[in-house]
Formats: sequence, structure tokens, C-alpha cells
Amino acid sequence: MSSNEKTFQRTLVTSALPYANGNVHIGQICGAYLPADVYVRYKRLTGTPILYVCGSDEYGVPITLKALKEGITPREVIDRYHAANSAAFADFGISFDIYGRTSWPIHTETTQTFFLNLFRKGHIEKQTMQLWYSEQSKRFLPDRYVKGTCPKCGYEEATGDECENCGAQYATQELIAPRANIPGDSSTPVLKQTVHWFLRLQDFADRLRAWLDSHPEWRANVRGIAYSWVNDLRPRCITRDTDWGVPIPLDDPDARDKRLYVWFDNAIGYVTNTRQWGIDRYGDPHAWEMWWKSPDTRLIHFMGKDNVPFHTILFPAYCMAQDGFILADNVIGNEYLNVLNRETGRAEKGSKSKGNMVSLRWILDRFHPDAIRYYLCSIMPETKDAAFDWDEFMNRYNGELCDVVGNFIHRSLTMTVKNFEGRVPSPGTMDEMDEAVLGELSGQIDGVGEALEQFRIRQALERFVDIGRKANQYFDARKPWATRKNDVGRTATTLYVCCQVVRALCTTMAPFVPAGAERLADMIGVVLPKGSPEGGPDGWNEAKQPLPAGSPLKMPEVLFPKLDKDYVISQAEQHAQGA
Repeated sequence: MSSNEKTFQRTLVTSALPYANGNVHIGQICGAYLPADVYVRYKRLTGTPILYVCGSDEYGVPITLKALKEGITPREVIDRYHAANSAAFADFGISFDIYGRTSWPIHTETTQTFFLNLFRKGHIEKQTMQLWYSEQSKRFLPDRYVKGTCPKCGYEEATGDECENCGAQYATQELIAPRANIPGDSSTPVLKQTVHWFLRLQDFADRLRAWLDSHPEWRANVRGIAYSWVNDLRPRCITRDTDWGVPIPLDDPDARDKRLYVWFDNAIGYVTNTRQWGIDRYGDPHAWEMWWKSPDTRLIHFMGKDNVPFHTILFPAYCMAQDGFILADNVIGNEYLNVLNRETGRAEKGSKSKGNMVSLRWILDRFHPDAIRYYLCSIMPETKDAAFDWDEFMNRYNGELCDVVGNFIHRSLTMTVKNFEGRVPSPGTMDEMDEAVLGELSGQIDGVGEALEQFRIRQALERFVDIGRKANQYFDARKPWATRKNDVGRTATTLYVCCQVVRALCTTMAPFVPAGAERLADMIGVVLPKGSPEGGPDGWNEAKQPLPAGSPLKMPEVLFPKLDKDYVISQAEQHAQGA
């Protein structure tokens, strides 16, 4: 049953857990975190009980490979990047209710429970297989410990089971011209027999297909990826040759030197973190259950499209084997954010390995979060790939948020404070133009909300800016700077109407640029509800109520200072040079 047919009492939102092996970048932000945060902030404003969980993904080969290359322990790697990314998310305004860790003991317990439930019901089996083995290092080479040529596109830097260039996934023995990818080991590996544990995904084919069939409202890209998997399900290996990760909870000698694969345990981190949140908030080890086992909870996943299979096939299959777990009501998979090369004018796929993607920490150290959030919302890759363009970053922010919205707010409040003793003026007789502006406000607020309900961040932002655009047209047509000299009543009516638009803009901007919204709320004396997992007042519809005449106003400050062209160019050049 889709959300269009059912009313839920609460909403649980997740964003894909980022690996704690590097700084999170704006491509990841556009894929999983900013769209979720915008949606969550909006729902909190409506008073909806909503919980937003995320955390660091701290196991897996990328962590140990990073540690090997730096000559440190995996624990040092994850501690460094968990702290760095947690701080960057907070500075950017991503409002998680909890940002947890998969290295927590509670996560080991949660993951092993999932595994054992699957195992005892016959959905996990032990198989013999061949993997690349380094005679030099005397070890099997999982995933990124081996590189070679992609069997699908010929890319020569493909990893053991996945190609960064074309996105293909394949059996590790299909890799062409393999070579060890371990510091100090340049040997050519050989295939050697070993044993691993496999999840029988085919056991869930009918249930997965029925679940997917029940959600025709999902985005086409998500449905396309999900159906391509569900129509060809086969056993998938869920263990790896490593000592870093969740131990396999079986009394089996073959399990001693292996761990559960990161793509088995990471999505389970959503459950782990909800469990920990319930303990932290209420001291109740069972508080998490109403979020994961109640049919009155709506579960929504946000991610980049590369994570879609794990949220539409693997994690749902795990949940189907547990006791009473709900499945996602929507899976929001964004396309990729690329980076525009200023020299060639072409969009390039951004990646950590290429070093061309803008890290969140780097850009936060140079620009205000509101400017970054606004631009990324305006180019959100919802239905197709987008590209980060430094010139467009400056032009969109300056030309829209500053010149349209910020300018209207500043001149309306400045003129009101100066001419009406710092208070919302009492209006005189309203004419057709005044009534039209006020009459449209409720529908405009609903329009922004409607787009956000449908996860259309770009459309919602456009509708928000359009409120400011139409308000500027009204302001210019009324010319309050001229009427204040000979018609105070007309000026009072004009600025009363403008104050109502400012009130609406304050709330509708809050999901996108929360810092600016809070500053504006302080200027006009309103409170934007923070919301909570328990719910709260409906501040979104409250924005449709008039800001009463006589309400005190503060002298406005510039909400959104313009970006300097030379400064933006200098930062773009620094980034291109690897600063």
C-alpha cells in the first residue's frame, strides 16, 4: 500500500551511511543528505512526528585499505573521519536526530541478530568459491585489495567486484589482468579456493516483486534499477576475508578469519542507530520498535542511485526475515552530481580517487552554508545528472536568493521600521491588487509544501523564489518610497501586505536555508517550530495567518550577502589546483 492510500502516524527517514574513510563531498550531499534534510525540516514544521537517523559506515575494505596506506589502525581512520564528517554535517545544517557508528557494540549485536534470523530460516548458505590470492602477502584479496581491467568497459583501474567508471558489478574472478592493491605488494594474484556465506536472495523474489509492484509512484530510476535486480536474483556473498568488521556469529572454524561484508551490515545501522537513539532519549531499549515494527510508521530512504539495489533488494530481504519489520514506503534515489571542468567546459564525474569533487568541509570553510544549500537545492539531480558550476553557483545565489528574496525582505522591512515606528502598520482600505497578493499567499505556501511532499526539491525551491518574485512586482507597482511622501495610508497598506509576504517567506525558506530563516524569524518576532520525533505545532499552516498590525519588528540586517565574483573565481582556481 502506498502513502497515497494510507495515513501514517509518524515518519522515519534515513540517509545512506557514508564510509568513514574520507571527507564527505557535495556529490554525496546532493544524493542522500540535503534532500532528506530539506524534507525532514519541512515535516517538522508541519508538526509531523519524524525521526531522522544516519551515521558513519565504519567497516569494510575501504577502511582497512586506508589504514594500510597510512600506516595506522582502522580505528584511527574511523575515529578521524567520523568526527570530521559529523562536524561538517552539523556546520552545514544537516539535522540528524542521531548520527551513530557501526563500530558500536550495539551494532554488532543488531547485525548478528539479523544474520542469525536469516541463517536459521535457511536463507544463508555456505559455498565454496574462488577468490584472488596474493602469494606475496599470503592473503585473499577482497574487493578493493585487488585492481584490474573492468570486464564490461575496459577501465584499467576497476576494483575486485565493481567498476567506478561504468558502475558495473561482477564476480571477482571476472576481473581482467588483476594486480594486488596493497602497499608493498605489486604481485599478480592467483585464483584460490575458499569458503564464504551467501544470502539466498532468490528466496525473497516473490515478496520483493510484490512490494515493488505496490509502489508505482516511485521514481522511474529507482524502479528501473530495482526491477533489473529482482528479475535476476541469485545468491550473494555476504562475508569477506578480513579481521575488520562484524564477526560471523557461527561456531564454525571457517568463520574465524572472516567477517560480515560491509554491504550486509551497513544498512542495518539504521536499526542500530534507532535503538541507540531510543536508549539515549528515553532510557528505553524497546523504544525503537514502534519506528521499525509499527504499520503506522512511514519509512523513507534517501540515497544516491548507486545505493538503490541495497535499499530495494538486500536490506528489504533482511527485514523480511525478521520479526514484524516494516518496509520502505519510498526510496528516493538521486542521480549523480558531476563537476564542471572550467578549462574544458565539460561535466566530469566527481570522485574521491580523482580528487575533483568538492569536499563539504573545504567549501564550508569558504562560503556560508545558506549559499551552498541554496545552490545545491537548485541543481538537485532528481531525474538526471547535474553539474556543479562555480559561475552558476554565484549567479543563482546572487540573482535569486539575494536579488529576489533577500532584496524584497530587506527593503520591505527597512521601509516599515523607519516609517511606522518599528511595527507592522495597520492597513487601510484594501484594493484588488492588495487582496490578490494576500489571497495568493495560502496557495503559494501550499505549493511549496506540495512539491516537498512529493520530494521535488527543485520545484519547491522555484515556487519559494516565485513568491519573492511576485512580491517584488507588487512592491514596485505600489512604489511605497513615493507614496510615503503624500499618502501614508496607502503606504501603510502596501507595507502591511509586504509584511505578510515576508512572514510567508520566513517559513517557506526554512527547509532550504534554515540559518537565514532563523535570523529573519528573529527580525519579525515569530517562532519557527523545531519539531521532534514526538510531533509538535503546525508552524507551516501557521504561516498563513496574518502577522498582526502592531507586531514589533527589528531593523533588518542583510540576510544573504552577495558573493564577490573575484573571490569565487579565486576559490574555484584553488580547488582546481588541489588546494
